[in-house]
This record gives sequence, C-alpha cells and structure tokens, in this order.
Amino acid sequence: MRHHSFGKTPFTVSEIGFGAWQIGGSWGDVSEADGRAALNAALDAGVTFIDTADVYGDGRSEKIIADVLKSRGGQRPMVATKAGRRLDPHVAEGYTKANIERFIDRSLTNLEVDSLDLVQLHCPPQDVYYDPALFEGMEELRKAGKIRHYGVSVARVEEALKAIDYPGVVSVQIIYNIFRQRPADLFFKEAKRKNIAVIVRVPLASGLLSGKITAGTAFSADDHRSFNRHGEAFDVGETFAGVPFEVGLQAVEEIRKLVPQGASMAAFALRWILMNEAVTVVIPGARNAEQARANAAAAELPALSADVMKAARDTYDRLVAPHVHHRW
Repeated sequence: MRHHSFGKTPFTVSEIGFGAWQIGGSWGDVSEADGRAALNAALDAGVTFIDTADVYGDGRSEKIIADVLKSRGGQRPMVATKAGRRLDPHVAEGYTKANIERFIDRSLTNLEVDSLDLVQLHCPPQDVYYDPALFEGMEELRKAGKIRHYGVSVARVEEALKAIDYPGVVSVQIIYNIFRQRPADLFFKEAKRKNIAVIVRVPLASGLLSGKITAGTAFSADDHRSFNRHGEAFDVGETFAGVPFEVGLQAVEEIRKLVPQGASMAAFALRWILMNEAVTVVIPGARNAEQARANAAAAELPALSADVMKAARDTYDRLVAPHVHHRW
C-alpha cells in the first residue's frame, strides 16, 4: 500500500481508503456487524483514510466508525466527514456558518472527537461556491479548533475549479472512474499545481465496474441503485456514475477484456484510477470484510500499460462520454 501526502495538510494517507456510505445506508441491507467487520478488515489491510458523512444512515456510519476506532485503539486513521445535506430544503441559502457549525457539532458527538480531521461541504448547490462568506466562516471554524481542515465534495468539474480558488480549501472529492474521465482533462492538473488533495469517490460506478452486475440484477427498494436510477432522490451522477444502465453493461463487457489474468475487474478499475498521479486517495465502499480486503489488494496490482489505458479511453469515448462528459 503506497501512501500520499494529503495536500497541504500534515496528514499522510493510504492511496486506497474506505468509503463509509455503504455501512450507513442506501445500499440495501448492511448489518452493523458487517459494517464493523468491513471497516476492521480495511484497517487491518493498511487503510489509513476513512470517508463518511453525517447523513449516511442519519449518523449511523459516523457512530460505527467511532465505535470501531475506540475498540481498536492505537494510531487513528484520518477521518473525513461531510456536512450540508441535512438541510431541508437543500438550497444554497441554507449554507451558512451557523448551520454548518450545527452539523459539525453533531458529527463531533457521533465521531466522539474534539476536532474533526476534515469537513467537506457535501455537494452543495452551485451558488454556494460563489459565496466567500461561507468559506470565511469555515476558516473561522478551523481557527476555533472544531475542524482541522475543510474541503468540498463536488458534483461537477466547474465546481471543483471554483472551490480551489479559496486558499483554505485543502481537498476536493469528485467522481472519477473509467466511466467518468473528465476530471483528468483540466481539474487534476490544477489540483496538482495548487497542491490540493483529490479524493476519488464512486470508483466502481456503483458496482458496475465490479463486473458482477447483470441486466437481471435486482436491487432492494432502499438501495439507491433502485430508487435513484434517474436522479429521483439526488444527483443521478452518483448512481452508476450517471451512465444509462444498459450502456454501462455494454461498456463493462469491453473493459472486461482488458483485465489482467488473475485480477478482479474491481481491482483493475481501482488500479486504473491510481494511474493518475493527481489522485491522493480512492474510497471504494464495502458491504463486508471480503469486499474491503479485495479493495485494499488492488494496490498490489502492477501499473497498467499504455495500450490498456488507451483501450479503456477508447471505450469511454465511443460508448460513455456522449452521456456524461458534458454533464459533470
């Protein structure tokens, strides 16, 4: 497991982290026992970065993380959480220092800490990125000690580019995978130039890039791959990376041919992401210990060849880009 400096912060993190959305909710039935086992397995495998949010299971994810870390003791990994999606309605006007501080206080309690390592604004409406007062408020919260650092989780490349204009923003979380390649065109270059940590989410396109989903796969009613297929609950780009399901399945069959013998398609997809040196950490989720161990093992795969990278790009350009490249 390789490690990277986390942008301008003192933290160093493993290149594969742990995305804790699945152990919170919206991925079907994941028991607390399985959630704890998944997180423990990731930490045992050398993961030193955990990403969660206050809305994942209405705090369940944060509480599981607190419980696991307390029971393990020893050196703590970096724990990043997010704030803002508790707003109802979720509108730009709600993104005030007072509201964010209220959410931070709740996360401090859930995670059982005195200061949060990293707080990310949780995919706020686009107007929020043009509100200097909010970022000044985040800086005040940092100076007050409630948070050590702050960043943003974005839906679109344009939002990422605007966010890193604020000097206090240390990280950007963004979707990047074989099916969502636009961030590499400009944003990654700017992030690297400004020493911004890049957190990659949805690395497996909600499981499509695991190669295990078929046209006949059934998702439970409480799984976002069922209830958000067309963006009914939140941005459709979060579900299957915004790629129409049937198109995604077709592209998967082309990508499958590129996977080295003995490697899983999921590991290949994670290794593809790590080929870009601008990526600080990728945060696949896991429903159980087996998935967590498999995710961490992707770091052991050798670098992908230029021919393989080109073939993956060709599949993206032909099948996927017309549906997603201009949107996010």
